[in-house]
Amino acid sequence: MKIGVVTDSTSDLPGDLAQRFGVEVVPTILVVEGKQYADGKDLSRGDFYARLPAMRTFPTTAAPSIGEFSARYQKLLDSGCDFVLSIHAASQLTAVCDIARQAADDFPGRVAIVDSGSLSLGLGFQALAAAEAAESGADVETAIAFIADVRRRLRVFAALDTMDYLRRSGRVPAAVTLLGGMLSIKPLIELTDGLLKPAGATRTTRQADERMAALLKAGLPIERLAILHTGAESRARGFLSRLMEECRRDLPREILVVNVATVIGAHVGPNGLGFAAVRAK
Repeated sequence: MKIGVVTDSTSDLPGDLAQRFGVEVVPTILVVEGKQYADGKDLSRGDFYARLPAMRTFPTTAAPSIGEFSARYQKLLDSGCDFVLSIHAASQLTAVCDIARQAADDFPGRVAIVDSGSLSLGLGFQALAAAEAAESGADVETAIAFIADVRRRLRVFAALDTMDYLRRSGRVPAAVTLLGGMLSIKPLIELTDGLLKPAGATRTTRQADERMAALLKAGLPIERLAILHTGAESRARGFLSRLMEECRRDLPREILVVNVATVIGAHVGPNGLGFAAVRAK
């Protein structure tokens, strides 16, 4: 059985990996001062994060259309795929899964929607697991089991520079909001099973990075790792350098450093640091 894989741009799956495994990536929509941009295409991530602090109004986001998903499913099925796994951002945080399910209704028995319960490479690593399973010739049940296995071992954390964007997004529970309501506090959050949970708070960026390093080390050894940032590459590279000095042997050979999707950054704000890690078995 030949399986095709679809995900959305909040997966932050690098283009070379998506191309190598034939993963179809559907762009989500960023809305800046009334103008719509296809995430990752019409506005570069670097330009977006450079402009974000000075924007007159907070940017908003939207899910792709049903037609966008239908076109990708049809493309894969027409290319010889027998079945399509469509893996998307946490349904508690976005309507992407719901839209994908509506599109899948037109392909009964040939498309399955998987709610990753995550974002960025927390989603991307699950999509990659599905693609690797498909490449190995696995059947649908085995590929879904691969996804579930990665999800069980997944940890996603972020240290935000400000709570303003997340608070205004309406996608944050009160417990997390309280962390950022204190003067000069850098809130840390965890994304697990589609929910944002408080993971602590610090007063400085340096303290936040130290706390993030401790959280990552608590999950060693690590099979897959992505260092995530929102327009803060020097911070991310410095964080990675520290990890390589302190625990290189327990880290994967290839580590991604990713400026996260604009539609995620619109909700968490600039200058943030995070990681998505899959613990080794």
